Amino acid sequence: MTFTLGARLAKRIVNEPYVNRWFVFAFDIIISTIGTGASYALCCNLFHQQFLSSSFVQIALFSLFSSSIGCLLFKTYKNIVRHSSLQSIWRIAVALTVKTVLVSVALLLYADTFTETELIATIVLDFCFTFSVLVLSRVFVVISYQYSINSYTKSKHNVLIYGANPNDLSLSSILNLNTQSIYKIAGYLRFAKREDTYPIGNLPVYTLKHPAGLKKIIEKEYIEGILFTRQADIWNERNRLISYCLSKNLKLFTVPPIGKWRHSVPQVRKLDISDLLGREEIQINTIQIAEDLRDKTIVVTGAAGSIGSELCRQIASFKVRKLVLFDNCETGIHNLRLELEEKFPNLELVPMIGDVRFKERLNYLFETHHPQIVFHAAAYKHVPLMESNPNEAFMVNVVGTRNIAHIALEYGAEKFVMISTDKAVNPTNVMGASKRLAEIYVQSLNYAIKAGRVAGKTQYITTRFGNVLGSQGSVIPLFESQIAKGGPVTVTHPEITRYFMTIKEACLLVLEASNIGHGGDILVFDMGTPVKIADLAKKMILLSGYNLDTIKIEYTGLRPGEKLYEEVLSSIEHTHPTSNKKIRIADARSYTFEELLPDYDRLEELARTCQTEAAVKKAKEIVPEFISNNSQFSKLDQKTVAA
Repeated sequence: MTFTLGARLAKRIVNEPYVNRWFVFAFDIIISTIGTGASYALCCNLFHQQFLSSSFVQIALFSLFSSSIGCLLFKTYKNIVRHSSLQSIWRIAVALTVKTVLVSVALLLYADTFTETELIATIVLDFCFTFSVLVLSRVFVVISYQYSINSYTKSKHNVLIYGANPNDLSLSSILNLNTQSIYKIAGYLRFAKREDTYPIGNLPVYTLKHPAGLKKIIEKEYIEGILFTRQADIWNERNRLISYCLSKNLKLFTVPPIGKWRHSVPQVRKLDISDLLGREEIQINTIQIAEDLRDKTIVVTGAAGSIGSELCRQIASFKVRKLVLFDNCETGIHNLRLELEEKFPNLELVPMIGDVRFKERLNYLFETHHPQIVFHAAAYKHVPLMESNPNEAFMVNVVGTRNIAHIALEYGAEKFVMISTDKAVNPTNVMGASKRLAEIYVQSLNYAIKAGRVAGKTQYITTRFGNVLGSQGSVIPLFESQIAKGGPVTVTHPEITRYFMTIKEACLLVLEASNIGHGGDILVFDMGTPVKIADLAKKMILLSGYNLDTIKIEYTGLRPGEKLYEEVLSSIEHTHPTSNKKIRIADARSYTFEELLPDYDRLEELARTCQTEAAVKKAKEIVPEFISNNSQFSKLDQKTVAA
């Protein structure tokens, strides 16, 4: 019963709002006035002076006035008492010095029988008594609060912060004093050439030569996790400290930069796989992009998809005149519209349900809104699904792109930016081949415009990149779902690798590419280092708090059309740098637009009439590097070779 009452009291104390500053002000001047009156009375008794009540009242009133001036001048009441520091003690000392000087004048006026020694003794006694009481009262509050905090937060999780810079020190103070936080900072962790421990503030800094040195600290301080405050540290330590922590089932946490804290409170969260795959922050020319998009009407096809919706969010942050959201997904467009209307209430949004396969709907879009820039993200992208449905892949990814490319030209759009994929390089599946066909078409159309063989001014720019983390249908949500169900986690092959980037990173580079690209360019993004999917699965299992014995990885074999290794550029392509080191221009094989038209017309006819095998064969004729892998269409390659 006593323990329960004590816990409730502690909880009430730590959750109580800060004491009103004017209450603190009143407390300080009352104690100061009492100190002066008590000192005068005591000195009268010690030095056998006559105690005059009239003089006592006048001196006390003068002390009240003087104390008020000192406290107001140096704001002793502004500091939060429970967080008092040396600075607040210094303020008290200076405020009391001002008060003491003024009170000495009152003593000279109203205690005129006091000798010089007796006056000095009264002043010194007053200062010492008042200073001691005010400081000790604050010490008492600090100790009581810390005791309450410690008794109330025994259930907090002890973590170490990786690093010890000024921001880390502020973070540790905020988390340790925040009653809503479930984390308690037990110290800081660094790597150095020799092991050592030294204090910063009231917390230890542990320097280690190797992560294995953590074992003693974990046992001594009951450490449950490591908190990273910078993305660069996560990236740098992913193969050392993070790998060790995962192997020892030690939890890993991170916080956003201080500028992104909500209500000045750090939002601690568990590390996820996107943190481990993250890279250095993307630098783009936002000023130039803003200038390029300012006061223009923009249309994004596939706006409800992962890439399309993020593009819309980023475009909306610039001062565009109108943003048209075009997609055939009703629910996705509805949700995106609600989100953007809330975040950008002054932006003119036009949600349009439509399909790039239907020219009439696209004509209506351009005739009504006359967009100056088109971001074409609408596409079918699932490799195994498109391998089973080639005609739909050709109709959406090739015919749909042709439709909107020509209508953009007809209505005088300035730019047409197409989102492509690394699977278009030396394609081994229908999806990749369909995207390569789309690339070839818009690039050859742009060459024809430049040469004056096709009338118009539209610039066609293609952006090519790999997998994006967390996109619809990507491997990350699949693994998360499988882990939540207890496994197994399915991977097609132990050696399969893929390039990854975040959705935000990909979309930032698309906007940058639209700004720096010229008509006919295929812009290739720096995808970083390829990642083994099996290693990705292992880390996701460990980050979820399981071990590899609890949730197993099951290898299912390569799916139809799937590659072991993705390429960003084909072997016959070379690249040239741009103003952004993350974007390069590919030297792709060029085609003559007029010569392509009969082949594309025939491909569309075959796809519309569902002549699947003939359509795939025609695609292979247009794109000779399209060699099927582990697919029902491999026989078409064999016939070509035999012929």
